[in-house]
Amino acid sequence: MAIVYVSIGSNIGDREKYCQTAIEKVGQLPTTKLLKTSSLVETDPVGKTDQPQFINGVMKIETKLSPYELLKSLQKIENDLGRVRDEKWGPRTIDLDILLYDDLKIKDKDLTLPHPEINNRSFIVQALTELGHC
Repeated sequence: MAIVYVSIGSNIGDREKYCQTAIEKVGQLPTTKLLKTSSLVETDPVGKTDQPQFINGVMKIETKLSPYELLKSLQKIENDLGRVRDEKWGPRTIDLDILLYDDLKIKDKDLTLPHPEINNRSFIVQALTELGHC
């Protein structure tokens, strides 16, 4: 079983409901257990700043899914919740990113671990601290 940290974000519609639904769906993935969720906080958009504020948080899970199986499962949850990928850093109903997968290091066209933006997002650092990672 791997310990994995996944970020959650939403800035369209009922942001908190999208986040809570995504958290529930991640906890229902096969061979996966939701261990803990950080507080959800409101944050300013990054990259493309002319859009609504986000609600963000991080969840800590335990899973037997491989990093790529987990990525595919998270993308399916995003799609099921109406995620549209029209523009980079654009508005979204839900955004789920694998931040850390044990101590694994991966860098390819599909996945980079640890997530390269961890230290550029203060909510992630705060949430990881809240969850006891840092």
